[in-house]
Amino acid sequence: QVQLVESGGGLVQAGGSLRLSCAASGTTFSTYHMGWFRQAPGNEREFVAAVTWVLGSTTDYADSVKGRFTISRDNAKNTVHLQMNSLKSEDTAVYYCGAHRSWDSRQDSQKYDYWGQGTQVTVSS
Repeated sequence: QVQLVESGGGLVQAGGSLRLSCAASGTTFSTYHMGWFRQAPGNEREFVAAVTWVLGSTTDYADSVKGRFTISRDNAKNTVHLQMNSLKSEDTAVYYCGAHRSWDSRQDSQKYDYWGQGTQVTVSS
């Protein structure tokens, strides 16, 4: 079992930065790949970024956030972070972190085993 709690969302102006955190509890956190997704009103949940369970070895990003967002994890602290820079109004959404076991399915929200409750990010233009 893995429980996930996101934090760090808020209101920021376009061009600004935010750092999201996802705190995990459960003894098996370090064996899960971790991902961030986002969902804007009326839209489906979309992939943002993912990192393998092996500490920092492989990451993946949606094209829309490449070069602006960075995912990282700290297995000793059971946390995963999403550093978001150069934010745009289209980044406005609820951001969710998730845990999964299949790296090949990292961009498929249906394949995730656990989700947090989400944190709101609002970027004003």
